[in-house]
Amino acid sequence: MSDIKTMGQQFGRRSWAEPWKIKMVEPIHMITRAEREKAAADAGYNTFLLRSEDVYIDLLTDSGTSAMSDRQWSGMMMGDEAYAGSRNFYNLENAIQTYYGYKHIIPTHQGRGAEHLISQALIKKGDYIPGNMYFTTTRLHQELAGGTFVDVIIDQAHDPIDPHLFKGNVDIDKVKALVKKVGAENIPYVSLAGTVNMAGGQPVSMQNARELRAYCDSQGIAVYLDATRMYENAFFIQEREEGYAEKSIAEILLEFCSYTDGAWMSAKKDNLVNIGGWLAVNDPKVAEQARTMVVVYEGLHTYGGMAGRDMEALAIGIAEGVQDDHVASRVRQVRYLGKLLLDWDIPIMQPVGGHAIFVDAKRFYPHIPQDQFPSQTLAAQLYLDSGVRSMERGVVSAGRNPETGEHRYPALELTRITIPRRVYTQAHMDVVAESLKAVYDQRDSTKGLKMVYEPEYLRFFQARFELLD
Repeated sequence: MSDIKTMGQQFGRRSWAEPWKIKMVEPIHMITRAEREKAAADAGYNTFLLRSEDVYIDLLTDSGTSAMSDRQWSGMMMGDEAYAGSRNFYNLENAIQTYYGYKHIIPTHQGRGAEHLISQALIKKGDYIPGNMYFTTTRLHQELAGGTFVDVIIDQAHDPIDPHLFKGNVDIDKVKALVKKVGAENIPYVSLAGTVNMAGGQPVSMQNARELRAYCDSQGIAVYLDATRMYENAFFIQEREEGYAEKSIAEILLEFCSYTDGAWMSAKKDNLVNIGGWLAVNDPKVAEQARTMVVVYEGLHTYGGMAGRDMEALAIGIAEGVQDDHVASRVRQVRYLGKLLLDWDIPIMQPVGGHAIFVDAKRFYPHIPQDQFPSQTLAAQLYLDSGVRSMERGVVSAGRNPETGEHRYPALELTRITIPRRVYTQAHMDVVAESLKAVYDQRDSTKGLKMVYEPEYLRFFQARFELLD
C-alpha cells in the first residue's frame, strides 16, 4: 500500500495531496451576473448550450475534460498517421489487453461509437437487455437496435440516502424474473455498468459480478461491461470489499473484467484523454462483426475514428489512470466537495460516488414538481450565482416513453456536479460548495422551468427552457 493511502490512516490530522504538480495553466475568469443572466437566457437555461468562454468553473462533465500528462503530450508527437496498421494501434491494443484482459480490440471515435457497434452486433428486434440502471446513450442505442432496456439494479439504488456500499449491484432475482418472463434466448446480454452514473456514481461489488457471471453462464447469456469508470469502481472494491484491501487497482480491474465477455469504453473518462473510445470482446465472431461495422461507421479497424497520436495518448493514459495514487486522489477530491455540502445539510446522493456529487433536486426544491424540472432548475441557478456549470440528471435526461410519449419520471431527480481529473484544486471545490450554499439559501423563492423546445433524441443535450413566472 502506497504512502499517500496510509498517511491519513496513520495520522488523523495529516492531509493528502494530488500526485502531480502543475506545469501549465489555462486562465479562467467569471463574467458579471448580468452577463450570466443573458448567457443563460440565450442558452435556453440548458447548461449544454452555454459557451465555454462564459463558464467560470466547468463541472458539466468529466468526459474529455481531464488534463493530460507530460508523457501523454510527448506521446502525441509520436503519432503514426498511417491509414492502416498504425503502430499506435498496436500500443493501444497491448495496453487494453494488459490492463483489462480482453482479446480483441476495436477502436472507436468515442464511447458512443462502441455502444452502437455492440448493440447492432448482438441485439435483434424484440430482444430485452437487462442492466443496472439505464444510461442515456446506451439505452438509446439498444432501443434503436430493436431492443428494450429493463432496469435490474437493486432497489437501494433508487433511494438517495440509503447507505448501501454497493448500490450499483445487479438484483439477480430481477434478472431471473426477466428470464422466466421472456426467455433467455431473447436476452442477448446483460448490460453491466461499473460505477452507475445515473445512480450517483455507485459501484458494483466483485461478489455481485461473480454471481451474475455464474447465473448468466447457466442460462447462456453474455455479460458486457460499460467500463467507462471501472478504475473508480475498483477503488471502492479495494476500500470496501473483504479480501481486496491489499490488492492494487490494476489487479482488481483485471479480475472484475474476467467475469464479463467484453466491454465498451468512453476513453474520455478513466483513460485520461480528450477524445477516443474502444470496444473489446473475447468472442472472435463478435469481434469480426464489430470490425466489419467499424469500417462503415467509424474508420478502419486499426484507427476507428482516432488519429494515431490520440491512440498513443490513450495507451499511455490507460497505464497512468490505473495507478492507485491517481485514483485515490481523484475520489478524495470528490469526497472533499461532498463533505462540505453535507456539513451544510445540502441534500446529496449518498454514499458519495467516484466522479461527481449528485445533488438531490427533489429534496433541494421540494416545492417544484418534476414536470417543472427541478434538477434543470438547480443547474441554471448554480450558473446564475457563480458561473459554475453543472448538468441535469433527472426527468429531462430520462426522456419520454417511446410507446406512450409521456415523460419518464425517474425516482432520482439529480443535478450532477462532475469533477474532471487533474484539472481543479481544492480552492475551486470551496467556491462550488459556497455557491451551492447560496443557491440553497434562496431555494424557497425559486421557481421551476418550462420546456419550450424538445429534440427527438437525447433531449437533455439540446432542449430549451424558460423561467416560470
